[in-house]
Amino acid sequence: MAKIESDLNVSRESTSLRLLVENRLRSAIGSGLFKPGQRLIERELCEQVGVGRTSIREALRQLEAEGLVTTIPHRGPIVSTISVEEAEQLYDLRALLEGYAGRECARLRDPVIIERLRKQFVQMGAVAGQEDRSDLLAAKTEFYAALLEGCGNVFVERFLKMLLNRVTVLRMTSMTQSNRIGRSLAEIETILVAIEAGDEDGAEQACVQHIKNAAAIALEALRRDNP
Repeated sequence: MAKIESDLNVSRESTSLRLLVENRLRSAIGSGLFKPGQRLIERELCEQVGVGRTSIREALRQLEAEGLVTTIPHRGPIVSTISVEEAEQLYDLRALLEGYAGRECARLRDPVIIERLRKQFVQMGAVAGQEDRSDLLAAKTEFYAALLEGCGNVFVERFLKMLLNRVTVLRMTSMTQSNRIGRSLAEIETILVAIEAGDEDGAEQACVQHIKNAAAIALEALRRDNP
């Protein structure tokens, strides 16, 4: 019995390290530190992150499963690129799922979820003026995490998380537009107010419109960079 327990034992430290490395690389991709198409060289990543190759490889495998990293034969892992057509499809699907999530969140009106949404909205407003958009992206990511949890559908939550991971770079692109930030915050506030009021139709429509507006800017930038 003692041997079985030993074999099944999981190191919490190694698990935490793996998650930390995943999050660090995910954030680097989302913030634009690693650009689409850029090679991710294990040796360089080990030096930058300060961990061994095993942790880097495990993290890259997870990010590849999320679509953020692509392994090219004879070249190795690179930051995934995305075509205009793929981006359009992702945003269309995201609008459908997020609209549903907003509707359900408004119907359920979980006070704990609403408090989390309000907290992250206030945080977004507090950091919106910063030149570095990483804090804004982090607050917006937490806002969406609460929204997805608040819809009460684990499958919608799972698929939307996957989509959000895939369009992280495009989200950062849309948020770097100075005239977009204020409008984006206003749109998110409309979503929040509708959820707080239990306005299911309003929450759904606000979510869909927010995605359409963000998609228009991100797709315009993508077309400009990929004529």
